[in-house]
Amino acid sequence: MLTKQVDLDELDKRILNALQMDASQTNNELALAVHASPPTCLRRVKRLIDAGVIERQVAIVAPEKVGAGLTSIVEITLDNQADERQVEFEALVAQEGAVLQCYRVSPGPDFVLVVQVADMPAYHALAHRLFATHANVRNVRSFFSINRSKFETRIAV
Repeated sequence: MLTKQVDLDELDKRILNALQMDASQTNNELALAVHASPPTCLRRVKRLIDAGVIERQVAIVAPEKVGAGLTSIVEITLDNQADERQVEFEALVAQEGAVLQCYRVSPGPDFVLVVQVADMPAYHALAHRLFATHANVRNVRSFFSINRSKFETRIAV
């Protein structure tokens, strides 16, 4: 699924970089940081939102502070890789709050998931709920993070 890239000028890029570092700043603070007038900045941000460049603005929560300290990267191979079966699996994991990211990949496994849970018993319950009871899941390989040395949401523009 390819989408058209949006043409960005230098001001758009400065706005995006500033918002990726701190989306909570006011429009006036943002305008000052990117060297633009507040009305221009407001119009540009609205245009970036309308064009889908800015998908949403969120708070990044420290997992260990809210009892979700175990990160797992999970490879899933399906028994039947027909498109409708892959869509079915994507719909299943989309309903699961502990699954933070789901990627359909190639080559290798069919999916790679990023999962955030409280601990190993919580992971076991999730694995049973999503993988063990799903007839089309052939293989599951899980990797557990022992240290997160980098976590970044910023995309260089």
